[in-house]
Amino acid sequence: FAIVGIAKKDKQLIVEDSLLKKDVVHMDLSILLGKPPKMIRHVKRKERTLKSVNIENIDIKDAAYRVLRYPAVANKMFLIHIGDRSVTGLIARDQLVGPWQVPVADVAVTLSSFDSILGEAFAIGEKTPIAMIDARASVRMALGEAITNLSAASIQHLEDIKLSANWMASAGHEGEDAALFDAVEEIGMHLCPDLGISIPVGKDSMSMKTTWLDQEKEKTVVSPVSLIVSAFAPVFDARKTLTPALNRNLKDSRLIYIDLGLGKNRLGASSFNLVFNEVGDIPPTLDDAKTLKVFFQLIQTLKNENMIEAYHDRSDGGLFTTLTEMAFAGRCGLNIDLTECGSDIKAILFNEELGAVIQVKKENISSVLTKCNVAINQNAFLIGSINSDQTIHIKHKNKTVFEDTRSNLQSAWTETSFKMQSIRDNPKCALEEFSIISDDLDPGLNPKFDFEIPQSFAIKKTKPKIAILREQGVNGHVEMASAFSTAGFEAHDVHMSDIIDGRKFLKDFSALVACGGFSYGDVLGAGEGWAKSILFNSKTRDAFEAFFLRPDTIALGICNGCQMMSNLKEIIPGSDLWPHFVKNKSEQFEARFVSVEILKSNSIFFDGMHGAVLPIAVAHGEGFTEYQTQNQMNDVLNHQLATLRYVDNYHKGTSTYPMNPNGSPNGITGFTSANGRFSIMMPHPERVYRAVQNSWHPETWDGLAPWYKMFANAYQFFN
Repeated sequence: FAIVGIAKKDKQLIVEDSLLKKDVVHMDLSILLGKPPKMIRHVKRKERTLKSVNIENIDIKDAAYRVLRYPAVANKMFLIHIGDRSVTGLIARDQLVGPWQVPVADVAVTLSSFDSILGEAFAIGEKTPIAMIDARASVRMALGEAITNLSAASIQHLEDIKLSANWMASAGHEGEDAALFDAVEEIGMHLCPDLGISIPVGKDSMSMKTTWLDQEKEKTVVSPVSLIVSAFAPVFDARKTLTPALNRNLKDSRLIYIDLGLGKNRLGASSFNLVFNEVGDIPPTLDDAKTLKVFFQLIQTLKNENMIEAYHDRSDGGLFTTLTEMAFAGRCGLNIDLTECGSDIKAILFNEELGAVIQVKKENISSVLTKCNVAINQNAFLIGSINSDQTIHIKHKNKTVFEDTRSNLQSAWTETSFKMQSIRDNPKCALEEFSIISDDLDPGLNPKFDFEIPQSFAIKKTKPKIAILREQGVNGHVEMASAFSTAGFEAHDVHMSDIIDGRKFLKDFSALVACGGFSYGDVLGAGEGWAKSILFNSKTRDAFEAFFLRPDTIALGICNGCQMMSNLKEIIPGSDLWPHFVKNKSEQFEARFVSVEILKSNSIFFDGMHGAVLPIAVAHGEGFTEYQTQNQMNDVLNHQLATLRYVDNYHKGTSTYPMNPNGSPNGITGFTSANGRFSIMMPHPERVYRAVQNSWHPETWDGLAPWYKMFANAYQFFN
């Protein structure tokens, strides 16, 4: 980066020229920007009628289940899996965490490049319901939530964080203009300066009100003032990002609860109140910016000292949701005692003050607890441990106040998403995914392989030329080029128009790879438009056919490229048994991180990898393999032309969703030609060839990941 100037208060734009040694621009900003008229609004504050909520007769278990099903709290898988979250190959932390891939991540982290662990973290914060009580408290909590989320990433300084503010309000509605003024003033003039954080960008929507007539009676819905904070910061080590997934192998570890609400346990506008159709009168707020600053630095210090095993902030649903989500992600039970946290157990469990829970190894408990209490003024508590019986036990003052199984609670938390999926998607697939929750023995993702991961060949002098082939709509070419370049290839970006127009020639390349994406928007079917642009152009067809007939070439098709190459069977020797690819059984685009087994074949790409079970990124909508006859599928298996099959967490081939995300028969999702030089597959190895790219991986993985061997094998073909 470069420092190009400084901001001053004199409203002058000055550009200096060091060669001419004079100002080449020196003008009033008013000349450049003009003098737009200032808008003046005359507003009245509206007195709010607030009442306290009597929670004495509310049953804790009833409240717990209502809160877990509440959309703001509940599992949102039905939204997450339909969007590609591995594209670019630069995703270090997506929404799903742990071996069981539970969507509870606090922060997103992307990588800066394919050869670095530097990156950028992104998190959001919003506390709109609080604005029904106090607009100022709402924005303080929104920013507080964004920072407690962002704390899971490795960020050096709080001041490195930059914000984008998305404002929404019902301008002109009684009391809302005043509430908006209060909110903007609070965050812009008080909280951000106190934290040393700036808001360089934002947007607004000022018409959050709708009015209609119902039987000649006017009805209105008004949204309260809302601030959605997007927070960004540079990350110095993407590998150190913490997740809520408890490590259930650390039997002697303990959970420490850090209460930034300092014991006030305010329930106003909490999910707990809202599920009983109440709002309340006293909301949580960030009382002192210094507390948040100290907390942020505390978590960063403990993380850098490797003293935190899991981290989850407290937000929607309160401490109860924080704990249960950590148990869901770690597939374990909890023994919790909240006696030291206050007298009102319901307020302790369900208030949504800022805070967090961390998992700490036995040998670090004393040191971490001391550091937390010094930093947060004795508001850190040792509250419990994990257990292997998959049950959540919560005690308060020597009395069991809550007890239920992890599977029951996770099913309730997932029920909203399950019902949405059942309506929108194939209901059979939705039920198959929902049913997995009850399997207490599910070991989660557990890779196995017995080969050594090769070293990078990027510095080798011999660099075979590979065409990174793409078409309009393809989006996976950059990460593909990186994977092959790391393995020692000289990668060239080759667009189909380059070949059709004669700017580049396949005869100049030893290898080609057709990349993933959405060629021609898939409007002609999976990869078919791309294939037809080859088959129906005689010159282009001849070029591809000649390439495949050469004895010294290799080719790979991934995802959309796999679909495209499957439609080129008539010009690819030994590929006549390859299937056709059609819409997923779930009837949805599927973005997953699942396991595949590498089958015995003569594919040069999978040499020495037979028998391995590895997790891999999947992102496609049309991956179901369609065969003309049952005999065709049998011949594929009998001739060992199948290279990959989806397996469940017990390493058994499966057609069950979502371990098999497209429903293909026998789970088969990869194929090779009879000579082994041409292979196609639906999953994306190029997005997980580095350990840091994997949504989850064993702690022993670092640097290059097992899938890198596939690209190294391709290089070895030429050496």
